Amino acid sequence: MTGFVSFVSSGPGDPELLTLKAVDRLKRADAVLFDDLSSGPILSHARAGADLVGVGKRAGRPSPKQDHVNRLLVDYAATGARVVRLKSGDAGLFGRLEEEIGALRAAGIGHEIVPGVTSACAAAAAAGIPLTRRLTARRVQFVTGHDVSGHLPADIDIAALADPQATTVVYMGRRTFPALAEALIARGLSPDTPALLAEGVTTPAQRLTRGTIGGLAESLAGAPSPAPALILYGPLAGEAGDG
Repeated sequence: MTGFVSFVSSGPGDPELLTLKAVDRLKRADAVLFDDLSSGPILSHARAGADLVGVGKRAGRPSPKQDHVNRLLVDYAATGARVVRLKSGDAGLFGRLEEEIGALRAAGIGHEIVPGVTSACAAAAAAGIPLTRRLTARRVQFVTGHDVSGHLPADIDIAALADPQATTVVYMGRRTFPALAEALIARGLSPDTPALLAEGVTTPAQRLTRGTIGGLAESLAGAPSPAPALILYGPLAGEAGDG
């Protein structure tokens, strides 16, 4: 008997941003393998008696290896269990979804993907700004701020990221943003380009800091923090809103 795995996107942290489908899958799951940022009140939707297994990865902390997470998914499903792999934000963005799907396919286990609210959209909403605007912000781009070694990716497309008419969102970029900003400025992007640091979006710890890429790079260089954060920069990032 083979089970089934639902990759459920939990959104940025506020349980009210879960989709109806996400809540349904949590209520029917025999096991929930969850990321750190998907824990807390979101897990209150899980069925009573379900196995709750933390498999989250956080920079600078001991974390389960990806092969171990893959094996847990396969092992639970092989017993006939309905499994939820609960991922923060949207499961398809910087969540190593493809590797876990590959393990299931190799084992002949079925799966589905339940999309959700990504942190970029939640951060913009919290700040009271759009991600796009006619003429001045016609493109949105999402990029990871570090590679597997924790450094700024050596092959990152600086020319694209220095586009002054794009809204750029950097995931997991707190530690590497000073180096990225230096490269952007060298490529011609103004150091006064508006920037927004969004921490703990939609959670009680939410903090939004507006500034410029130059100023933000300087402040981050001397202020390491383990708090989850993303950085949004571009023509709209510095505008006043509700956040």
